[in-house]
Amino acid sequence: MVRELPPEIQQIFVIEDDAVLLKAIKQLLTDEGYSVKTAVSGEDAMRVVKRHGLPHLMIVDLNLPGMDGFEFVRTVQQFSDVPAIMITAVNDEQIIASGLDDCLEDYVVKPFRSSELLSRIKRVLRRVDNFGYANDPIIFIDLDLQIDLPNRTAYIDEQPISLSPTETKLLHILMNHAERTVSYEFLLSRIWPREKAIEERLHTNVYRLRKKLEQNPKKPKYIRSNWGTGYMFCWGNSG
Repeated sequence: MVRELPPEIQQIFVIEDDAVLLKAIKQLLTDEGYSVKTAVSGEDAMRVVKRHGLPHLMIVDLNLPGMDGFEFVRTVQQFSDVPAIMITAVNDEQIIASGLDDCLEDYVVKPFRSSELLSRIKRVLRRVDNFGYANDPIIFIDLDLQIDLPNRTAYIDEQPISLSPTETKLLHILMNHAERTVSYEFLLSRIWPREKAIEERLHTNVYRLRKKLEQNPKKPKYIRSNWGTGYMFCWGNSG
């Protein structure tokens, strides 16, 4: 069974190629009680995500070697709804505005004060409803269902079922708000933030996801409807 973390432990992933700054940020966040993982490049970070699972928040340097910070964040957000704060030495309003419209929750310009970074982290994490499940690679829902978000795979009775990036992102959002109805409007804005998507597109993806996860899609156990309002993810019975 996959380990579950207590609700108060929030997991942050820091991607920064400056070793001194990376060590300082990790120490700052660890002292504040966060669980912290680190990487020095986008490629290294992707390996960490697949090995250890998704964090609750990413703090990403813009100018990483190889895959830059924007590319890494966009790649992760193709199949998840992990919020990101960008660290940048480039105080360019156009770049920052583009990032905020595209994939970022916030940004911090170097050099920055520790109090500023902590304040922005706390603000972003306020919108994450559920810290009660571990973002490990394989999340134990119940005896019938386990979810591997980074590798976009569900295990139904231990048999792997491939999920599309959109299905995985939808599932991640619903799990982040487990046992609460998530409105159609919120789901549309998070899944397709750069597109004008209609409800029918959302319903189609829910239908496809239910066909993969549910024993009886017409009487769903995990993804339930609040007609006219939204969808809710319900934990299965693990006992």
